[in-house]
Amino acid sequence: MALATLLKTVGWVVLIAGMTGSAMGLWTSARDARNTQVVWDALLDQREPRPASYDPDMVADLPEIAQRYFASAIAPGTPLHRAVRLEMEGSLILNGRELPMQADQILAPGHGFVWRAHAGSGLIHFSGSDGYWHGQTSWTRFWLWGVLPVARIADTEDHARAAAARMVMETVWTPAALLPQSGAVWTQTGADHAEVRFPEVHGVEPIHLILDPAGRVLEMTTQRWSDANPDRIHRLQPFGGRTLDHATHQGFTIPTAMEIGNLYGTPAYAPFFRARLTRVEY
Repeated sequence: MALATLLKTVGWVVLIAGMTGSAMGLWTSARDARNTQVVWDALLDQREPRPASYDPDMVADLPEIAQRYFASAIAPGTPLHRAVRLEMEGSLILNGRELPMQADQILAPGHGFVWRAHAGSGLIHFSGSDGYWHGQTSWTRFWLWGVLPVARIADTEDHARAAAARMVMETVWTPAALLPQSGAVWTQTGADHAEVRFPEVHGVEPIHLILDPAGRVLEMTTQRWSDANPDRIHRLQPFGGRTLDHATHQGFTIPTAMEIGNLYGTPAYAPFFRARLTRVEY
């Protein structure tokens, strides 16, 4: 009887501990979602209700490749919104396994971004967000089934620097942010190659674009501060990808399908992100 009582007691302890852990996980993931929403709303406030309209004279002094890009990317008279809301679907490739993914995003280059995603299916299903708010916070927080943490990194100098690099890479979704009037500095480095610097965003390297003859982006790369390498050491390393499709939304022609990965352009490259935009709202 004593042994049976002991086993029963242990069972109750395990059950209570499990329930308590689950409750704590749910509470913490809900708090993460609330904090994410605060930054989302702050970035949404960066949208200008009546921005200036695009005039090709704005880029008349830029190198040929920049003029080619803007001739394709922004129609004359387009309101120059520098923030965008996106919805996308595609896949995340983790350890060679491709998981279905759906996400939405607010992107306001120079200020930050929030990317909220659901990925996987069945027993492997996780959700959470990546975020960056310049000078305030940055994070990666994902939860398995909304209860078990699988990634929780926040507010480190290394993470913020990596997140800022992602933000400037994604300016291809907000062509107005690539204008010299927004602080971007263009250099032509080849017949179809350009380097774009963002002096006001400290700690990031230039992005490099390869364009087709019509001025559409084919590839985009940068040197990103990252520990996504076999040594697990933060260092500058190639990051980027290629575009798979383009479309025009509200006067902006942007990449609408792409694949991205670490160590782009090296034998170790393997894309971890493939996505197609399903909604674009400036």
